[in-house]
Amino acid sequence: MRIAMVGSGYVGLVSGACFADFGHSVVCVDKDPAKIESLRAGRMPIYEPGLEALVAETVRQGRLTFRTDLTEAVAQADAVFIAVGTPSRRGDGFADLSYVYAAAREIAGALTGYTVVVTKSTVPVGTGDEVERIIREAAPDADVSVVSNPEFLREGAAIGDFKRPDRIVVGADEARAAEVMNEVYRPLYLNQAPILVTSRRTAELTKYAANAFLATKITFINEMADLCERVGADVQAVARGIGLDNRIGSKFLHAGPGYGGSCFPKDTLALVKTAQDAGSPVRLVETVVSVNDQRKRAMARKVIQACGGAVRGKTVAVLGLTFKPNTDDMREAPSLAIIAGLQDAGATVRAYDPEGMEQARTLLPDLAYAEDPYDCAEGADALVIVTEWNAFRALDFERLHGLMAAPVVVDLRNVYRPQDLEAKGFRYTGVGRPEGVTVR
Repeated sequence: MRIAMVGSGYVGLVSGACFADFGHSVVCVDKDPAKIESLRAGRMPIYEPGLEALVAETVRQGRLTFRTDLTEAVAQADAVFIAVGTPSRRGDGFADLSYVYAAAREIAGALTGYTVVVTKSTVPVGTGDEVERIIREAAPDADVSVVSNPEFLREGAAIGDFKRPDRIVVGADEARAAEVMNEVYRPLYLNQAPILVTSRRTAELTKYAANAFLATKITFINEMADLCERVGADVQAVARGIGLDNRIGSKFLHAGPGYGGSCFPKDTLALVKTAQDAGSPVRLVETVVSVNDQRKRAMARKVIQACGGAVRGKTVAVLGLTFKPNTDDMREAPSLAIIAGLQDAGATVRAYDPEGMEQARTLLPDLAYAEDPYDCAEGADALVIVTEWNAFRALDFERLHGLMAAPVVVDLRNVYRPQDLEAKGFRYTGVGRPEGVTVR
């Protein structure tokens, strides 16, 4: 099939490359000429494992191309995907849909023949109705169907998620639109990926509900971690104990500094606003948003406490800046609030991240950046693990002991066992791990 992907950011680029890898003919469109030139030259605007090689191969085979003008791409397409950003709107937290609606207006002017316009961006309930209204107002004679097809991609594992999805949700109010979407995803039939066809509004809400539920699981186990520290329990054992229950499951039960990234913070806020506007507030999600925001700053206080209650005049080494490993995404990363809290308390902060430092420099211009974990730790009064990159899972602590001014480790991801580091002469602080509890 012929597919036009409007938007070449994270979702659009990954989706477009994967569709092209399935055998479809895909044109990725973006208004940023510099981005398109970079993509044509094989330079990726984001870090995602395997993406550069996948793009290069599908471009080489002639199934993936890039351009700034959507007119020809839309005119020739069987399906046009809208994959533009929907950031939180300043002031009220609602999703900013201006990019989606602008794309719909441009698409309307280029439609020829029957076309399915697919909203891939994460959008509130009812957005598809407005997209359809815009298109039909601008092109009343167009033969078009508007569909919702939310993405469920995890940064750092997006290609695998796209090719081996748990499910594909298609919100189509017309049978012929559902048939086109079935053809688009037909290559996944061999993987037995279930396609759930719903109404358009149901599909839109499903995306928000899924992310809000996962954010709730993360926030729940983080609150359990705080309780474990007070009562002398081990949160990792608690997580295993409840995660082995098939009704609960083990995923997203890893205590840490709070969730971040491009999805959970934005989508939980948008769901809260949507529910308030509908007169059906989601009190649980409202609390999740509040607790998570407070937690990030609380992690700075945890580091300060581990340093004896004060960090003024001390150097703190931070390992990991991105909101999760295997991405360069700094959006809403816990490190931002943690570092700000440490700097406000008078600490000098030095940081290292395998992929996120280029983006971090624009957000944290006054931060000292290191060449590697050991350069970061040299002369530091504390070492803080914020993001659980694989590069931080087997550090040479004998070397670190000799480099650091004080042997203090604050492990906000519980990567290491306390007794192992204590045996090497370190004072260890984890999350949900009270002193005196042996973690196996």
